[in-house]
Amino acid sequence: MPRPLKPLDPSRSAADWFGAELQYWRKLRKLSQDDLGRLVHVSGDLISKIERAVRPCKLPLAQALDAALNTGGVLARSLVLAQAEMDNRSGEMDKRLGVAVSAPLKARLGGTLEGPPPAFEWNESDPMERRNFLAVTSAALAASPVAQLLTATPATALPSVVRSTDVEQIRTAATTLRSWDNLYGGAGVVRDAALAQLRWAAGLLNGRCPTPLRAELFGAVSRLATVVGASAFDAFAHDDAHRLFAFATSCAEEVDNWPLRAISYNLRSRQATWRGDPDAGLTLAELGLARSDRLSPAEQSMLHNARARALAKMGRTQQTLAAIGASDDSFASIVPATEGSWMVYYDSAQHHGDTGHALFDLALAGHPPKEALQRLQTAVSSHGDGFARSRAFSRTKLATLQMATSDPEQALAEGHTAVAEVSDLRSLRANHELAELGHVAHRHRNLSDVRDLRAQIATTVTT
Repeated sequence: MPRPLKPLDPSRSAADWFGAELQYWRKLRKLSQDDLGRLVHVSGDLISKIERAVRPCKLPLAQALDAALNTGGVLARSLVLAQAEMDNRSGEMDKRLGVAVSAPLKARLGGTLEGPPPAFEWNESDPMERRNFLAVTSAALAASPVAQLLTATPATALPSVVRSTDVEQIRTAATTLRSWDNLYGGAGVVRDAALAQLRWAAGLLNGRCPTPLRAELFGAVSRLATVVGASAFDAFAHDDAHRLFAFATSCAEEVDNWPLRAISYNLRSRQATWRGDPDAGLTLAELGLARSDRLSPAEQSMLHNARARALAKMGRTQQTLAAIGASDDSFASIVPATEGSWMVYYDSAQHHGDTGHALFDLALAGHPPKEALQRLQTAVSSHGDGFARSRAFSRTKLATLQMATSDPEQALAEGHTAVAEVSDLRSLRANHELAELGHVAHRHRNLSDVRDLRAQIATTVTT
């Protein structure tokens, strides 16, 4: 006789809570542990151990379980609490970057940084109240990363006075690290090198800086923080990424740098949507669009894409299409020579990939897939070798959509190429996208070529 569901008891450990949640969704979908294990390429025994809190669940597997069980992201969100208890990862960035802050900067940020952030309540049906809540919360979040970053001891001695060459070094580091991240992914040496550079750069904010250089310094550090945060995001170090993006926002707002503020909000929006909270993702994108008259066409287009991706995850088809239309209009107005250097990546390939990703979610929900397929194909064809990760993302999405909505034979060639591209990266997000392709391909498992593709995917995402 099957055992009854374990009750969800908040008094138990977070791991037990997560296991009971997994068991609930598995049985709701009428799957055995072995059935679920086959869908996500693990053993039924591992599923059993996770449900009984004997073994921890890692984030890539939680996201695969969400996809297999169609939970809407419940398990990945629940894992944040479970991981904090199971492996104490929530303090990783504190240990790596330091904990104190100078009194002058503390005062500029609004007083004490000690103690827990205040609690807030809001009415979700009131959009203005929701915006006000997140605006206040963003300020509170910004203080914490400043406290953690500014007095960490860097490996290289800090100069007694900040010079223009120091600021230029930070800018060069941001550009170089971003190119590495685009080429190789954020999990590995790229992230370690980026953290070391950011530790040094953040230390300059607490030193003597000539007034004419102050805005340039804070802007350069904000840019570098977004690059380091993006690497952490790619490596699924989500708590670190969350703090770094908030730190980047704080630096940009400290000197009224609206373009860099927009970039940080774009990344915060995308991370929230990725983690299964598209409502927060939508609000963060809209906060980034505040005073859009101060943003370039590329920056506006970028944020409209973030809105579109959040809206698509929420199933709001017409609003998603409107956001994509707004992005297209802004993109058509771009004059490359007038865009900031930080937006050089946002070309036709990036635009078509971002909008194609939003349309991908609509297509899987039943919207005609033609435009999504066209945009993703344009992105794949247009991305150069310097953007290997972005190309792999778009190619994997293209193959997944072809597999889901058209003749699977069309998807095989793209799928095999995607496997080869992802295997050259160090990107957990790329692995997750590839696992989604394998999940969708399961419906065509009667085809031997599809079975071979799924076997290659399973090998790639587990190595």
